[in-house]
Amino acid sequence: MTRLVDGYDLVIFDLDGVVYLIDEPIAGAADAIGRLRAEGTAVAYATNNASRRAVDVAAALTGMGVPAAADEVLTSAGAAAARLAERLPAGAPVLVVGAEALRAEVRDAGLTVVERAGDEPAAVVQGFGPEVGWKLLSEAALAVRAGALWVATNTDRTLPSPRGPLPGNGSLVAVLRTALDREPDLVVGKPAPALFETAARLAQARRPLAVGDRLDTDIEGAVGAGVDSLLVLTGVSGPAELLAAPPAQRPTYVAEDLTGLFEPPVRLDKGVGKGAEKGAGKGVEKGAEAQGKGEKSWRIENGALTGDGKPAPALALLAAHVWAGGKARAGSDAAAKLFSQWKLNA
Repeated sequence: MTRLVDGYDLVIFDLDGVVYLIDEPIAGAADAIGRLRAEGTAVAYATNNASRRAVDVAAALTGMGVPAAADEVLTSAGAAAARLAERLPAGAPVLVVGAEALRAEVRDAGLTVVERAGDEPAAVVQGFGPEVGWKLLSEAALAVRAGALWVATNTDRTLPSPRGPLPGNGSLVAVLRTALDREPDLVVGKPAPALFETAARLAQARRPLAVGDRLDTDIEGAVGAGVDSLLVLTGVSGPAELLAAPPAQRPTYVAEDLTGLFEPPVRLDKGVGKGAEKGAGKGVEKGAEAQGKGEKSWRIENGALTGDGKPAPALALLAAHVWAGGKARAGSDAAAKLFSQWKLNA
């Protein structure tokens, strides 16, 4: 049996929504990553969350049963501090909007952390922090208006949690964007390709695979970096978002969770235009049949998804159909059941 992971020498995992939700591990994630390690496949973790340092992320993962070393973790906080150190003189004042982890990264980069616009910061760096409030955002707005460089660690609008999506750093960046009527000078985290490129370089990987739960950060970043990607449906982006995804946010594969790494690959045809559906349908049906002889499979008949089988091949086939200009329609009871689970109109 050909497994998805067999074609890759490094798997780069997003964290929130892929490995855990806030501090709760996602079922099966630890086992999947442990299996990769046991088989000798290199792993790395690339997260937009700037509220923890790499060493703290590694410790938290290990506490969840996912062994991780600090040098395997790349955070947007560390990347942002490194970029600031490249652009500013040593000791330059930086106003930090975010958690203590981001302040620590800025200090370690040889810069001086300040909290007021009156300290004349050369830059404002903004990352997620649960305690960020109006007072600090106001100081940041004043500093940027006075000419400070504005760097955002990431612009994720939401964070996944067991209770549903919560406001992320992108929502806090939007506060300053509205107040200043301008965009940040630099956004460091995904969808920028830097985290993926750095992970591949450190592991000396020739064939990396990125795994994420968000189309607008993880998958778009992988596409931009020229890296194959797997969308797992355990976090933010679901089937409806996948069907509506523009070409720049279309993953190479889709799976319900990380167990999909060890199953036959369910590849998505990312092409658009005349003829795309025909080619995609053939490719995805082959993937569905590869689940095992005699297993049920899906097909598009009369413009509707019909048949029966596992959800991921159905979603891949439906996505190819929709991206080629078709409509999302259910043509069988099994398809209608999936549409209901996916909150799609049948």
